[in-house]
Amino acid sequence: MIADYPALPRRARTNYASRDYVQAALAGYVRIGRPAMGHTANEPILPMAAPIASGQAQPPAVLVGVTALTAPGFLDALRHSRIGDSSGGFLLISPQDKLFVSSSSPDMELKPTPAPGVNPLHDRAMAGFRGTGITVNARGEEEVSAMVSVPSVGWFVVAHLPSRDAFATIGRLQHFLVKNAIMATTAFMFLSALGLYFVFRPLFHAVDRAERMTRGDLPLEPLPVGRHDEVGHLLMAFNRLLSKLNDNQAELAYLAHHDKLTGLPNRALLADRLHQLLAQAQRNNQHVAVLFLDLDGFKQINDNLGHEAGDEALRQVADRFALIVRQADTPARIGGDEFVLLLSSPGDKAEQAASVVAAKCIDTLKTPVMLGDSECVVGVSIGIALGDGFSTSDSLLLAADQAMYQAKNAGRGRYVIHTLAPSSQPA
Repeated sequence: MIADYPALPRRARTNYASRDYVQAALAGYVRIGRPAMGHTANEPILPMAAPIASGQAQPPAVLVGVTALTAPGFLDALRHSRIGDSSGGFLLISPQDKLFVSSSSPDMELKPTPAPGVNPLHDRAMAGFRGTGITVNARGEEEVSAMVSVPSVGWFVVAHLPSRDAFATIGRLQHFLVKNAIMATTAFMFLSALGLYFVFRPLFHAVDRAERMTRGDLPLEPLPVGRHDEVGHLLMAFNRLLSKLNDNQAELAYLAHHDKLTGLPNRALLADRLHQLLAQAQRNNQHVAVLFLDLDGFKQINDNLGHEAGDEALRQVADRFALIVRQADTPARIGGDEFVLLLSSPGDKAEQAASVVAAKCIDTLKTPVMLGDSECVVGVSIGIALGDGFSTSDSLLLAADQAMYQAKNAGRGRYVIHTLAPSSQPA
């Protein structure tokens, strides 16, 4: 440090060369450093550094600015902000530092973020997810959270509100209306009570439907909005919240039946499709073709280039397989580098149809996959099982698996066909 303002004697001989923001500025970049507890000010600070231009390859000096996180007009508004009447508030998080930069709860400032696995929604946010969701915080409380990015520094802000507050509106409003209806009945007798009934009838109907939906008596669906008044706005807000919940359920249902890496059907959805295909083949006296595919050379990619490159290779291979099959066919990833193709209604020439698809799968992988700047050759060995509508799912998959190992033992990059013995149709 060669000069400072305001001048502090304790900083005169401090060496800042090890600071990450100083090193970045010496390399020619403007950088905001990791928030930390200032040794001089003894309060949370945010360092910022910029190179001093001189026309040389390396800047001769670095200009460093430090601001207190609690300085007026900076993050003090966030620290004093609350959502609702309870523990709702805001969090400012630095994912690269895994640190709470600022918070509505001062005791969380500059504390490390939760370890992976403690809060699934927080883990998704650290990985780049931005949006809303419901999660359970470190104190075991369920809360609704919304995340937005701060692009200039790579941070993100979390607004969180306990679920009991977020979803208590309808219950509190119902209690309020019932109480006032009783008071109005007492004060204005029958005519006043009748008037209130007609005024609030849509709300009572909506609350009744909402309660029946919570008990499972009715499916989750939007509540009818009869008027565009305060009650109508409340019902529309409830419908928007319900729509978000349905979207989350739809996303969970999709993840339960599809491979997260490739987007193909997973083992559960494959079993369901195969069951339907066998039932259709039994009704129409058709053949069934199951192709079991195992990649050749995939282990070398994982060993030499790492698992991220292996994942990218699997995505590219899955895209190529998906382009080969028809829309009615089912390509699935059942784990690792193993894929299964179900051919729907292959016709009387099932063996020929399966052979054509297998040959296309082998040909499509003759073109190397691009992993960054590297070209990697991936092959495939295929086992084909042919059966009829009275074959079982297990027998078809087992036969296709065994045929695939025969293809590998025969030199890889080929396919082997195994035809199951015709099953006897029940009398």
